[in-house]
Amino acid sequence: MRHENKPAFSYPVNVGHISANPVGVRLSASEAERRELAALWKVNEVRSLVADLQIGRWKKDGVKIKGEVRAELVQTCVVTLDPVESEISEPVEAIFVPEGSRLARQADNDGGEMILDPGGPDIPDTFSGDTIDVGVVVSEHVALAIDPYPRKEGAVFGERIESSAADDKRPNPFAVLKDLKKD
Repeated sequence: MRHENKPAFSYPVNVGHISANPVGVRLSASEAERRELAALWKVNEVRSLVADLQIGRWKKDGVKIKGEVRAELVQTCVVTLDPVESEISEPVEAIFVPEGSRLARQADNDGGEMILDPGGPDIPDTFSGDTIDVGVVVSEHVALAIDPYPRKEGAVFGERIESSAADDKRPNPFAVLKDLKKD
């Protein structure tokens, strides 16, 4: 049984051990972790998940994680219901600062006017205590990149529906709404 608070893919890093010179880290999900991630992401299978990261200090008390994550997934085609293999390759970039840090507050307190560089890193995330779970950071980057509507190469909606032209009258998308306004 999995504890609710334990992430599917976990790699805690002690912030105190992070040096100014970024250190290369390679994370790779075990079979058990890949099963948990598949359940979490609602995909058939996670064949592999590997992240190559540089972890180093950012400003005085922050941490910067930068690198790339690659994953191979098997999903179900939304058209044919056949398995579809997909490969994900995503850049990973995250900055963490301690809760209550001036850098975290600064982003919030600039009079509500937030000027973000769309190409630059996001507002720093915060961490509490002395550890950051880099595994969670990596799996969140993959989760955002998963195609919610995977399709097999060449699969098109409608190709498997056999109907004559007479049945093919398109329903009015607003027809369902007219019943709602009866009162």
